[in-house]
Amino acid sequence: MMVEPTKAPLGGDLPIAVLIAELKNEDVTLRLNSVERLQSIALALGEERTRLELLPFLMENQEDDDVILLALAGKLNGSFLNVVGGPRHAQCMLPILETLAAVDETVVRAKATESMAEVGEVMATDDFRSQFVPVVGSLIRQEWTARVSATGLLTLVYEKSKKDEEVKKLVRGWFLDLSKDETPMVRRAAAQAFSKLVTVIEPVVMQRDLLPVFQELTVDDQDSVRLISVESCGALAKVLGKGRQANVVNDVIVPIVLRFADDQSWRVRHQAALQLADVAGSAKQEVVESMLLPSFVSLLQDSEGEVRAVAASCVSKFAKLARKEDVTATLVPICQDLANDASQYVRISLAGVVTELCPMVGKDVTSKELLPIFLELLKDENSETRLGIIGKLDSVGQVIGVDVLSINLMPAIEELAKDEHWRVRMAIISHVPLLAQQMGEDFLKNQLMPQCLMWLQDKVYSIREAAIETLEKLAGIFGSGWAKTNIVMHLLGTIVDSTNYLYRITGIHAMTALAGHMDQGTVNEIIIPAMVEAATKDPVPNVRFNASKAFVKVHTAAAGQVLEATIRPCLESLQQSDTDADVRYFAGQALAKIQCP
Repeated sequence: MMVEPTKAPLGGDLPIAVLIAELKNEDVTLRLNSVERLQSIALALGEERTRLELLPFLMENQEDDDVILLALAGKLNGSFLNVVGGPRHAQCMLPILETLAAVDETVVRAKATESMAEVGEVMATDDFRSQFVPVVGSLIRQEWTARVSATGLLTLVYEKSKKDEEVKKLVRGWFLDLSKDETPMVRRAAAQAFSKLVTVIEPVVMQRDLLPVFQELTVDDQDSVRLISVESCGALAKVLGKGRQANVVNDVIVPIVLRFADDQSWRVRHQAALQLADVAGSAKQEVVESMLLPSFVSLLQDSEGEVRAVAASCVSKFAKLARKEDVTATLVPICQDLANDASQYVRISLAGVVTELCPMVGKDVTSKELLPIFLELLKDENSETRLGIIGKLDSVGQVIGVDVLSINLMPAIEELAKDEHWRVRMAIISHVPLLAQQMGEDFLKNQLMPQCLMWLQDKVYSIREAAIETLEKLAGIFGSGWAKTNIVMHLLGTIVDSTNYLYRITGIHAMTALAGHMDQGTVNEIIIPAMVEAATKDPVPNVRFNASKAFVKVHTAAAGQVLEATIRPCLESLQQSDTDADVRYFAGQALAKIQCP
């Protein structure tokens, strides 16, 4: 039978009774609720009773659903130390966390390990040595699940024991044993821990004691272990690439990463592509040219799209480490192929970095060989690819000049702006503000504005609305004076002269959007009169009532006397005498909203 939770307030002996009742309830939700309130219960009990009663009770009741154990592991973190008496009493939390770190469920172990690290981080050095380190040793002597958790704590133990050679030697021995564990999951965890260990272990000790261990992990028969091992190559190269260990990078790390780059598993090659540039940064130049560059080229041409994509994202990073001649002769031609790759992810990755090659290869190569790549990517069907190019055109302009860039760029922009698929046109519109910022006011005025204004008369409503948003952003970027000359004066003609009533409504909406960016003189002298004319003289009721609704937004940017002398009389006249019922209704609505308090 279901046991109802105790409804008593916290205080005296009741909090622990409430906790016990709810933790033993058959309803998982109630048990979870009790764990979620653990810190509040501990505060009510006080520090001493929390240590002597609450934590022992939790220790005895860990046979529960994983969701409960996960919540418990998360609650017993560094902040829980505040309710047990501070870091000096951290040892009372460690037995529970040790048990949680050994359970079967991965997420529970991970959370328990994370909480243990938080607790250990704030412990005093002596307490850490006498209380925390033995717990890690205990985990290593337990089942493989506990040993996996122990690997995640090795870096913390080593870092907090920098002056304790005995503990540091112990940690290195533990890592050696874990890296040779019979269980693949433990070896994988050890490989993962290695990438963090290299940042705290002394380079000389790393080379002497742990480098041989790493070499064994890199040839493990399990793909998952090799996959994790490759992630350490870059970090290891940076550590060993300094001082007397520099040759180790060329003699040991480079052959390892080259083997990874040619691994039969595409996931391993994927990780190798990410690490290759970092390793190259610590290798000799001749090694980069003769060994690492060919391997990188091979990854750019890999049979798997995922590998090509991640390699493409590293093109500029690797190019910075290569000679200009190699970039021009080797990497640029491959980029031309990647720009037409069947995988959109490859093209997206390339677009995000390929413009960074311009300063490396100079004006001539950029104009002749890179610019066609940019134009090809600019025409890509994927909006992220186009954005990757447009977002970095300023770096291209700095190399070849804005004039040259605009001459080559505008045909592509114009072609896309008139594409038969409205979504393509939409993508170009959304990029215009960024493109204008990159290329400057003159480029915008002479090259982009004519097309922006044409979009206001597009046959698709969403395109017209997007054009309005774009014009509003441009007004915010370039200011009121520029917007008045280049946008507002054109809109006047659209509202008055367009034969299509939908375009006249678009003009009204655009004026309304721009009003907030205009100076008061422009609003009073140009925008308001245009709205009044549309509201009173347009033959189409839809135009008149849209103008009426626009007054609600525009009047806040106008001077007070304009509201009283122009806007209010106009709306009153429409409300009383317009021949269309909808116009009268919306005029009345607008009039009510702009009434002065």
